[in-house]
Amino acid sequence: MTYNLTALVTIAALLVYFVMGLQVGAARGRYGVKAPAVTGNEMFERLYRVQMNTLEWLPLFLAPLWLFALYVGDRYAVALGLVWIVGRVLYMLSYAKDPSKRGTGFMVQFAAVAVLTVGSLIAIVLKMI
Repeated sequence: MTYNLTALVTIAALLVYFVMGLQVGAARGRYGVKAPAVTGNEMFERLYRVQMNTLEWLPLFLAPLWLFALYVGDRYAVALGLVWIVGRVLYMLSYAKDPSKRGTGFMVQFAAVAVLTVGSLIAIVLKMI
């Protein structure tokens, strides 16, 4: 079995993170926040937190994404991976506008990770028995 689609979703998730990093870099210049500072302008801080929060979630997403692909199926992993990406983009857009509105995007990506993690665990245990 090949996992080409899961590989593509992995690259897509990393590209989303890369774009967030570019936004943070551009915001440094736009708002005059010189490295290594991570505070000084609210808009910069919002973009920075989105990038850092995404970094914090990447391992929680990528490991179960691949386990799910291996133990459940590539296409199902891809569908959940795309849901995670959509959740992160929603999180980014809402957090940049108003941090108090980030909940929907957060819950979408959280739900995707929860299904990937629990689904992987169940599939692994079932293969062991």
